[in-house]
Amino acid sequence: MSIGRTPSLVRRMAAAAHAFVASLDEAQRRVACRSFADTAERRRWFYTPTDHGGLPLLAMRPRQQQLAMRLLATGLSRPGYTAATTIMGLENVLDLVEGWQRHWGRERGRDPQLYYVTVFGDPADPDAPWSWRFGGHHVSVHHVVHGDEVLATTPCFLGADPAESRLLGGHILRPLGAVEDLARDLVRNLDEGQRAVAVIDPSAPVDIVGGNRSTLREGDTVPPLAEVWRGHFDDPDLRRLVETLHEAAEASAGVTPEHLDAVSLTARPKGLSAAAMSDEQRDQLRAVLGVFTEQVPDEIAAREAEKFAGEKILQVHFAWAGGIERGEPHYYRLQASRLLAEYDNTQRDVNHIHAVWRDPANDFGGDPLSDHLRAHHGSDAIIATPGTPS
Repeated sequence: MSIGRTPSLVRRMAAAAHAFVASLDEAQRRVACRSFADTAERRRWFYTPTDHGGLPLLAMRPRQQQLAMRLLATGLSRPGYTAATTIMGLENVLDLVEGWQRHWGRERGRDPQLYYVTVFGDPADPDAPWSWRFGGHHVSVHHVVHGDEVLATTPCFLGADPAESRLLGGHILRPLGAVEDLARDLVRNLDEGQRAVAVIDPSAPVDIVGGNRSTLREGDTVPPLAEVWRGHFDDPDLRRLVETLHEAAEASAGVTPEHLDAVSLTARPKGLSAAAMSDEQRDQLRAVLGVFTEQVPDEIAAREAEKFAGEKILQVHFAWAGGIERGEPHYYRLQASRLLAEYDNTQRDVNHIHAVWRDPANDFGGDPLSDHLRAHHGSDAIIATPGTPS
């Protein structure tokens, strides 16, 4: 599976990755560079303030940091890059909000320099696949390249905490505001019967349901927060803090087994099909989808838009959980063959967004062994909805 030939984009990515790697000394390179064959590490991703793997900006010289940001910019659209870098800067605001107290087992818990870069394989070798990852708290970007093709560009995660921050003059900073507002406009525009199908539970889950799983499977539900971290906690107090945060969030949301079942992932999409929407509502649905797919470069975004052009949009389902008024905890997802986009805003008194775009059949460029097993032996991995086009 592949997104398609994008030679100009690949050249920009390869040049930026090569320049970044070339700037590193030997010790830095041992941390930042890994074999493409290291599939277990290559398919790991996080969105919590944990070690994301690779070389952090904190361990780079200023010019190296600039080269790392240049690489990130090749993997995002201009609006996507603006959102990502704004989100990184919010670490300073979050530090203030939390009274400068959270440490997460490191010297500074909220640090805009604790974003990590890893290059897998050799970007200068046109005959071998390679990939790169940029990740830190609330940013996780992945691209897999082979020849002149971008084989994969998901998972692509952006979050924001605070989701809203007051600016001078009464203005509000909302880096992911459109991801929230466009979906709310859609659910509010549904009639009573449509809304009864689209709203899968009156309570929102406390996080994105897929979490940071490398592979999504039938019945997946929100993982415990402590599992969305790298490795085990050396500090038992820190682990207990993370567990307590998750337990408190579930208690506040009134989570029950019935709720978990209602919002769980299934191969057959939940919610309202675009086929049951009006033309106006389908245009709104396209706009919601666009705020995810337009995070990446134009060449990729255009191909993603083509997947759902015309009547192909009919395969997309829209599911909502929680309240529909601003300030009420809420969650939604878009699902179709080769698509799962999730959004959640429940934490920190509904001021903490998690949003991810995935292609469950092709995240990280897929896995040839898993593809073989799915084709010949069956699997419960969510890869497509029967009867819908890819």
